[in-house]
Amino acid sequence: MSKITSIIFTWVALMLLVSCSFPSLDATHIASPQQASLSEVDVTSASQALLPPAEAVKPMEIVRSNEYSEGVVIDHEGNIYFSHGKSITVLNPDGTNPRIWAETGAPNGHKVLSDGTHLVANSSKQEVLHLDANGKILEVVAKEFNGKPLRAPNDLTLDPQGGFYFTDPGGSSTKNPIGTVYYVDPKRKIQQVITGLAFPNGIVLSSDGKRLFIGESHNNRILVYDILAPGKVGPQQVFAELPFKRGEQIDNQPDGMCLDAMNNLYIAHYGMREVQVFNPNGKLIRQYPAGNLTTSNCAFGGSKLDQLFVTGGIEKEAGQGGLFRLDLGVPGLDIRPGRGHLYNKNR
Repeated sequence: MSKITSIIFTWVALMLLVSCSFPSLDATHIASPQQASLSEVDVTSASQALLPPAEAVKPMEIVRSNEYSEGVVIDHEGNIYFSHGKSITVLNPDGTNPRIWAETGAPNGHKVLSDGTHLVANSSKQEVLHLDANGKILEVVAKEFNGKPLRAPNDLTLDPQGGFYFTDPGGSSTKNPIGTVYYVDPKRKIQQVITGLAFPNGIVLSSDGKRLFIGESHNNRILVYDILAPGKVGPQQVFAELPFKRGEQIDNQPDGMCLDAMNNLYIAHYGMREVQVFNPNGKLIRQYPAGNLTTSNCAFGGSKLDQLFVTGGIEKEAGQGGLFRLDLGVPGLDIRPGRGHLYNKNR
């Protein structure tokens, strides 16, 4: 009876979490004991009850590439794409039949649009590309801002209005915080949204489209901004300070990110061989083994969208890359826009 009761509780809790939106909270919010009992404690308990413990999750290697891997994304049919070297490889939904899908020269972050076409941050080529469903380049979407070339677009996230945000960290560091975030609207107009960051990397929009999360790699933290209007954000807030490397780990830089259906944030933590999970209040609740040491990106896929696919370098970035799968049994947030998505209507 205890097992049945546990299953019923888990299912009911998941349905409640998926159907409700969480309050806008950040890691710096100071709550009274009464508030904490109704928000942070409840959210943490519910998330931890549903997520499998770290020791129960074993990363399964799907395929290796000769180069460091990045930019994993899943299309509407469940096919799996990831970047490595100058290429993008695609696999069937079951992880079989890897083949080269596109050659762009420097692919990194990647998203699929409602009509089956793709957006790719082509980092060292200093551009964001629009590709068709077969990997053919259709156009350069973003190349410069105010007459100056982009430095190295890294990752991107789509918004409900049909535009997208992307990070451009090229040349930035803690001593030279020139990292930038841009917004491109449905008519291809580019605008600067955020400046002064120490290597902005992974980027993801909350499920309600009201908050923008950014991994600031060289400060080992996640920032969050309230969306005031498309391409306009409120003041910077610190969502979470991340763990530092330990033991045989070689670095601690947040890279690509994704969300599950409960609004938990999953962070590929470069150099730590981990994907770390933070609840909506910015509390660390899981540290999953990622397979790759230089973990770079993550995305939910599988027939139930409950498998986490993870990219990176098997060891150091200069060696082989790997695509691993974590069977979590928890549904991810489906970020693939519907067939009527505004981005394509206004193209």
